[in-house]
Amino acid sequence: MKNLGYYNGKYDLIENMTVPMNDRACYFGDGIFEVAYSRNYKIYSLDEHMDRLYDSADILGIRIPISKEEFSSLLYELSAKVDSGEQHIYWQVSRGTEFRNHAPDKSLVANIWVMIRPMKIKDIYTPMKLITLDDTRFLHCNMKTLNLIPTVLASERAVAAGADEAVFHRGGRVTECAHSNIFIIRPDGALQTAPADNYILAGVARGHLIAACKHFGVDIFEEPFTLDEMMAADEIIVTASGTLCRPAEMIDGVRVGGKAPELLKLLQDHLMNDYIEKTN
Repeated sequence: MKNLGYYNGKYDLIENMTVPMNDRACYFGDGIFEVAYSRNYKIYSLDEHMDRLYDSADILGIRIPISKEEFSSLLYELSAKVDSGEQHIYWQVSRGTEFRNHAPDKSLVANIWVMIRPMKIKDIYTPMKLITLDDTRFLHCNMKTLNLIPTVLASERAVAAGADEAVFHRGGRVTECAHSNIFIIRPDGALQTAPADNYILAGVARGHLIAACKHFGVDIFEEPFTLDEMMAADEIIVTASGTLCRPAEMIDGVRVGGKAPELLKLLQDHLMNDYIEKTN
């Protein structure tokens, strides 16, 4: 198959699939999701993505009808049906199906959606252009929910400005990007990123970069930083499942970074090698 869509046991090409109108995802965006990439039909960091999915489900009281292990096996089974071994794998669970009612029935069981398309991760060595925007999202950013209108609007603004991504900030404090986490390399050679509080979604790739810093003995601080500190940083790094560790070269039309190329490349090579090794 050239791509695959799955819903509660049925699958077909994505363009042929339909879902019930009473799925709570349609009314309220009442659900959670994950995204990972595969190479050679091996899904990168799947266990970490599954841990985060089930953590979000627990917080929200969403009842997933299968175990993590069963869900992972399902993804591998579906992945094998797609022609290309390099894939973008998206899966979500909505709270369930019922007539529209804000307070959900406690007996609801989650619906399982999966969409798989051929796609490679991006070139992590190509610098990005960013813009900055006020972070007007709600205060539950630590849950990977389907409520992404602020991200949609921010992404539209970025595209209109000829940029790749938008950096959110609250009163000058940098939180994260529209669909990525963000780090800086400080003038003292340490890396810094926002703490994993309710203002950000702690990404799997974020965790990998933190681990890489510890591997090489590079100081890493999970502490807030400001827009001014970001603009003055030696490097700005954006992390996500499809970009791993990608630098920024311009923010709001101003040239940034480019002052710690050796440390940047050390981290990039380490993370890319990890991706290659674990998907060989």
